Amino acid sequence: MNPTTVQIIATTLFCIAVLHTFSASLFERLAHKQPNHAGLWHLLGEVEAVFGFWAMVLVLFMAAQSGSIQSSIEYVEGRNYTEPLFVFAIMVVAASRPILHFASELVRIVSGLLSQLFRLNANITNYFVTLSLVPLLGSFITEPAAMTLAALLLKKKIFSQTKNTKLMYLTIGVLFVNISIGGALTNFAAPPILMVASTWNWSTSFVFYTFGTKAALAVLVNTVLLTLLVHKDLPKQATNDKADEIPWFVVAVHLFFLASIVVFAHHPVVFMGLLLFFLGYTHAYAKYQSRLLLKEALMVAFFLAGLVVLGGMQQWWLQPTLESMSSTVVYFGATALTAVTDNAALTYLGSLVEGVSDEFKYALVAGAITGGGLTVIANAPNPAGMSILREHFPDGNVSALWLFLAALPPTIVAIIAFQLL
Repeated sequence: MNPTTVQIIATTLFCIAVLHTFSASLFERLAHKQPNHAGLWHLLGEVEAVFGFWAMVLVLFMAAQSGSIQSSIEYVEGRNYTEPLFVFAIMVVAASRPILHFASELVRIVSGLLSQLFRLNANITNYFVTLSLVPLLGSFITEPAAMTLAALLLKKKIFSQTKNTKLMYLTIGVLFVNISIGGALTNFAAPPILMVASTWNWSTSFVFYTFGTKAALAVLVNTVLLTLLVHKDLPKQATNDKADEIPWFVVAVHLFFLASIVVFAHHPVVFMGLLLFFLGYTHAYAKYQSRLLLKEALMVAFFLAGLVVLGGMQQWWLQPTLESMSSTVVYFGATALTAVTDNAALTYLGSLVEGVSDEFKYALVAGAITGGGLTVIANAPNPAGMSILREHFPDGNVSALWLFLAALPPTIVAIIAFQLL
């Protein structure tokens, strides 16, 4: 490895950004202690702004180092921002009131059937279905859409009705892990699988039988164990959904926009155009809408775009590291590396390694999706869930350490599923 000065600085800034993510609550405390500069500290305390901020520092350094802004512009323009743009578009549509109403009805129906079948309280079955069925639906509507829906449902039914921090951390830990592995039933929904499916000629049937069956089992086991652990702490009161009743044609149009954006997920010009049409439609039928999550979606896209800019300079050490590992080491190495890098970027770099065995391919992808719930930067949909739920945590911040600890047990269940079954 012979990294350039820019690559070394980029890796240093990447490490600083990771540490910044873990210490975001520190800046919020500074905002309270220094009210005259509260605006700056609040900005630096925004987890979604971290990678965008340090990406800007990298771009400024590249311009200063070369003596011209042109080289940094060329680098930034040379990166692929399809994923941040897609997450922005799908998050806005998936978080709309008609889509949330549809998802709520689906969860309510399945929850009701389970409640009658097993004679359980509806609050318990609703919690179980939200953390299991919705992540598995991510294999068809994409993981970012599933994350948005699950987070909004949990926000409405659980997070807005409890002050139990332990319950919230355990829930978000399982949510992040289940979303990461729940998209492994198809070859297009989970970003780390999508990155390699074309290169390695992986069909949906291959992905389902290789990863999907194990992932589905792990999702169910994680949710059952968590539900058994916290069922006594779940809020007892049920919210009234009658006020959310929306005409079927409005729901159908929203589902059309959601499906169309998913179909054209690789074509930003098309899905961003669809998003603009969607915004016009919601304005025309404003009485069936609630506030669109434009700000939250933009912040998530900014986070991911910053990750793209900083992550693009990490190939010099990531690829040789992967090449030097055996298949077993690759699995655990990928699980660990995913916690500090985006798992889609990790599998993409792995796909550049030539002549690798099928065991290496399986280990890399399985490890990437296994570790996708350990941190907010491990999987692209995580920032979306974080932006929706974090206001309910103390001081509006989710501790990176407690998130890691909460996600560790379901991650271990995923390890058992992918390594021993």
